Amino acid sequence: MTLRTALSQPARWAALAAGGLPVLAFPGAGQAWLAWVALVPGMLLMRAAPGGREAAVRGWWFGAGFILVAMYWLVPSIGPALLPLAVVVGALQAAFGFAVWRLLHGRVGPRRAAAALVVLPSVWVACEFARSWHALGGPWALLGASQWEHPSVLALASVGGVWLVGAVLVACNTAVVLLCTGRLRVLPAAAVAACLAVGPVLFAVLAPPPRDGSATVALVQPGQTPDDASRLAASTRITRGLAGRPVDLVVWGESSTTADLDRDTAVLAGLRALSASSGAQLLVGEDARKADGRISKDAVLVTPDGVAARYRKIRLVPFGEYIPFRSALGWISGVSRAAGENRAPGAAFHLLPTTDRAGAPMPVGALICFESAFPDMARAAARDGAPLIVYQSATSTFQHTWAPAQHASLGAIRAAETGRPVVQAALTGESVAYDPQGRRLARLGTDESGALVVRVPLADPSALTWYDRLGDWVPLGAVAVTVLSGAVVLARRRAAGSAAGGSVAGEPQEAEPTARGRT
Repeated sequence: MTLRTALSQPARWAALAAGGLPVLAFPGAGQAWLAWVALVPGMLLMRAAPGGREAAVRGWWFGAGFILVAMYWLVPSIGPALLPLAVVVGALQAAFGFAVWRLLHGRVGPRRAAAALVVLPSVWVACEFARSWHALGGPWALLGASQWEHPSVLALASVGGVWLVGAVLVACNTAVVLLCTGRLRVLPAAAVAACLAVGPVLFAVLAPPPRDGSATVALVQPGQTPDDASRLAASTRITRGLAGRPVDLVVWGESSTTADLDRDTAVLAGLRALSASSGAQLLVGEDARKADGRISKDAVLVTPDGVAARYRKIRLVPFGEYIPFRSALGWISGVSRAAGENRAPGAAFHLLPTTDRAGAPMPVGALICFESAFPDMARAAARDGAPLIVYQSATSTFQHTWAPAQHASLGAIRAAETGRPVVQAALTGESVAYDPQGRRLARLGTDESGALVVRVPLADPSALTWYDRLGDWVPLGAVAVTVLSGAVVLARRRAAGSAAGGSVAGEPQEAEPTARGRT
């Protein structure tokens, strides 16, 4: 098939457009309900393909459309690189397209329908798990994250992470496709009901995360400023205004200072004075060139005595903070705002030894910006005994896009997964706070500046959710189901080829007996 022929098929363009539909469930458009049915148009196109190969191609186009719409706000940072990124990452969804066709084409009976309700969510989650690898860009816009506003649904995350939420959503979409295309009614209807009910049932049954006191946290948001010096001055002014208020910890956003606090004694002296006047430790964001000549992004804990500890960002933003394969792709920085040089990553995650205003230990899991997208990092903080997870963020480049709202929503997912309260301080918004079940406590939008002072319930450091204990059992199980299903398909094709004298040109059109076609 020529490229012109490949690009002239309307069904593929329809699949590309259908891929953008689920993005409307995320913050920005904010139609969370849509996630329960948003995959249906794309799945119908995959199901209607003339063969498995074409279904896989439609799945690829669907995946590319999803990435293009979900990450459109990256254009200022990576420019034309967004298109090849969408093509490469979207290719993962080819497996989903093939699986949809294999299990849902033709007349579907109870056995194949039951298999579809297990296999299709597994293949989807396996694809999301694969693209969540840092080198492929990380876990942004996972389908389960669309439910951030619904703590009752997020109860699923406390058991299986955001992956379990996504699997349930895909199962619901699969059941809706079965209702729309076949004669089965009871099984898919029961599946839809189960998908809608399982989260609220868990929310009602599982005990709330145990608490161990509370803390008052001030999130400093300077707003839009013309330069680095103005940003530091605005953050300083806002923090001075906290004097006399019973605050336990003051958090600044990512890159709130470009001074190297190990060498710039003047800036450090000002921060020490702020900590003394507010009666609280400061957690500031340092984005500075260090003595070794490399730039790093650090969360720095400052007390009246000086720098008490620091954490260096481990998961850097592809193209934003480093360019993968710079020798080949470095040209992108010349046509966009991609990183002119690679930041230096940290070596390991560790808690910061924060204390409250009375001097009692209150170690926090401090993570930086993009790291809020990674479930394993918040889980590591919980397992290390952090009663509070803190994110420092800077999304100024994407101020008038959906990115700040989507980024802020991730705190709700991490809170529900870990049973820890989560706060995020952003330079230009959104700054937010969530309780241990993912309910939003307070927010400063992108059109605001100032200090967001919120009292958060601290988690019992020894308490762990099921997800904290078991980790990524859902995506690992999904990968196992996907691999096993693929092995079964290959075995059947080989058997069919042998029976036909080696000819396996066509895929089998499986049909269930009519007598079993109703359930």
